[in-house]
Amino acid sequence: MRVLLALTLLVLGMPALADNYQRLYQAAGWPEQRAHFNDALHAAQKRYQGNLPPALYQALVDNSNRRFAAADIDQRALSSLRQNLPDSTSALTFFESPLGHKVATAETFATRSDQLLKYANGLPRQQASEARHQLVQRLGKVLPAREAGAEVSLALASVAADSLSQMLPGLLGGGQAQGMLEGQRQKLMGQIGADLDNTLLYVYRGLDDAELGQFTAFSESPAGRDYYRAALAALRAGLSVSSDGQ
Repeated sequence: MRVLLALTLLVLGMPALADNYQRLYQAAGWPEQRAHFNDALHAAQKRYQGNLPPALYQALVDNSNRRFAAADIDQRALSSLRQNLPDSTSALTFFESPLGHKVATAETFATRSDQLLKYANGLPRQQASEARHQLVQRLGKVLPAREAGAEVSLALASVAADSLSQMLPGLLGGGQAQGMLEGQRQKLMGQIGADLDNTLLYVYRGLDDAELGQFTAFSESPAGRDYYRAALAALRAGLSVSSDGQ
């Protein structure tokens, strides 16, 4: 009887456990960020329209829409989050708190298409106290901003390359393509890192010093580090970009 009761509780508890990941996915702003990525994807597609033959352009649109279908991105990312974050409790508690909501709102606002267009030539320089600078420097060591920015940029840039490779198989050998991809990844990470402090100051400008300190403390905690490691893996899975660039 005890074994039966234990199995029953386990089965009943599994949907609740799974739902925590769904709640975390929602609370941390993943669906909004995915929607903003798809907006950027459609803008990238339009930039190629006047420069490619109709057949190649249509292949580009079809390939990228298939690869980056919204439901598929969500499914891959959420599955990866479940796999790589054994305990979602602390991260969920943070992102469902008023401060966590404020953080997620700031991050999703910064990636809206109108904001990206507005600051396409660079963000305004942020004035901040030395204490605030120190907080964002600490954040920059924990948040995978360089890596995430590079993966998103590479995913968008790969749209044309994927279509060209499909129409002209063997144009780039696997080793050559891999080397170019990794070189571009490192270049992008360097560019993002060069202005990371100012970017973080801008994105989180709506947080006061105490809130920024609390956010930094969560990010540096074991639970925060676990979440951001899992989040980067989930981003790569969602975009079908693995940690080794495959």
